[in-house]
Amino acid sequence: MTTPTSPTADTTPDQATPDQATPAANPGDLIKSAIGEISHIATLPEVTLKIIQLVEDPDSTAQDLNKVISNDPALGARILKVVNSAFYGLPGQIGSINRAIVLLGLNAVKNIAIAASLAKLFRGGKVSAVFDAKDLWTHSIASATATRLLANKAGLGLPDEAFLAGLIHDIGIMVEIQARRNEFVQAVEHAHSTGTPLRAAETQFIGATHEQFGYELCKLWKFPTSLQAVAGFHHRPMDLPEGARTLASLVYVADHLTRKLEMGYTGDVEGDEISPAIKDALKLTQQDFDDVCAQLPQAIEEAQAVFAGAGA
Repeated sequence: MTTPTSPTADTTPDQATPDQATPAANPGDLIKSAIGEISHIATLPEVTLKIIQLVEDPDSTAQDLNKVISNDPALGARILKVVNSAFYGLPGQIGSINRAIVLLGLNAVKNIAIAASLAKLFRGGKVSAVFDAKDLWTHSIASATATRLLANKAGLGLPDEAFLAGLIHDIGIMVEIQARRNEFVQAVEHAHSTGTPLRAAETQFIGATHEQFGYELCKLWKFPTSLQAVAGFHHRPMDLPEGARTLASLVYVADHLTRKLEMGYTGDVEGDEISPAIKDALKLTQQDFDDVCAQLPQAIEEAQAVFAGAGA
């Protein structure tokens, strides 16, 4: 796919409005500095990094992946829990990682492994009177589930990639909480009290947005460009090149559906209506959205059961 322009670039529309303070620091330097300060968030487990590198290597085999996962029994158990859950919906029980790889493929197992690892990073509890990291985890699981359902509605397949996209889309907020907590509290409380969009408040008080932090973190983790684009452009997928918009657009819609259903923290969602341009681009109807909303509560319950105890 076409590589998107970094959201930290001067050409992106992710800027403060004229009546807001202009940050003195260069956003790119600010973001890299913040990520560098939080090694416990900015570093994925070593085994997960190995899995990403291995699957990106065209010469890798299913046996290579099985060997890496077998060296981490806890991760292997979490992967099998996902694969065998009602949420994933495969017929029969799968008793080994090798069998899961054969049935699902290397890329799907990689995505499940990342999701299982990421779940443990959403920690922090109550940050301010209007923000609790547990609510962000609830929203992330809900968005992941909605993105997966929407991807199926759109006939795209790739349910594991869609789920992971929804799960990681707000990961930049976790960077802000860990590295710039005081400024984030100011931003989130200002947004809540004034109705200012959170991204504008972040730009004013922090100097960069959660999209920008998330994009750079996903680059550091060497995630596929499609997931980098989700983290960096989920509020404005139409700013991406035409061939790179689909996954970010699905997450954008999922964000709005979870806000409508009041699932977790949705204070960063901008506007009440889904953009007609995004509806048209995805070729999804209002009936499709209504169907997904109807399926969401049970599907989220299944997803939460799979990842129980992993999040905040």
